[in-house]
Amino acid sequence: MDFVDLFPFAPEVGYLSLTLVNFFGSLVPFVPLPGFLLLATMSVGDQFDLHVLAILSAVSATVAKQIIFYVSYGGRKIINEKTRKRMRPFERLVKRYGAGAAFFAAATPIPDDLVYVPLGLAKYNPKRFFIATLTGKFVLSYTIVFVSHYLGLSLVEPFLEDIDDATPVYIGIIIFGAMMTAVVVLLLRLDWQRILGRFAPWTLDENNKD
Repeated sequence: MDFVDLFPFAPEVGYLSLTLVNFFGSLVPFVPLPGFLLLATMSVGDQFDLHVLAILSAVSATVAKQIIFYVSYGGRKIINEKTRKRMRPFERLVKRYGAGAAFFAAATPIPDDLVYVPLGLAKYNPKRFFIATLTGKFVLSYTIVFVSHYLGLSLVEPFLEDIDDATPVYIGIIIFGAMMTAVVVLLLRLDWQRILGRFAPWTLDENNKD
């Protein structure tokens, strides 16, 4: 099986469909949907412009994350007060390193909403958040595009050559998404007061506005 067989519809979906899939995939909080796999698939070959793919991916993901940020910024009732209390030290931590934290979350394939929601709850500067997130998404999108275009086949196809049916791959993606969701839920349930109290005791100060 070839790499492009994972998403046989990719050549037909076009730029608009990629934008919509990436936007709505990025809009789902705490669930790292494999939208980047579609981007990677469309980057193989020369049918699509690599720069257009990367730009559309970065911008659509950033817009979606900005919505999540603003929902968190103005809607503190999205999580209960007990969870908020546990997370306040983490909110102060990410707010102090706001731009760097937002950039790192955007530039790496981690569940980035774990950083974005606390930044919104902590009322971090929206403009700085947007710039840092957009820059990070550009880095991630271009990395995926160029790696997939120039190395994708040689890196992935050796693992796929003995697979005739893509179903196990899809199941693996779903299981991975479920595992990552479970990790995020676990992190939300951690007692950040106890954890950060050992390494960053300043995050326990209720008067600390960072």
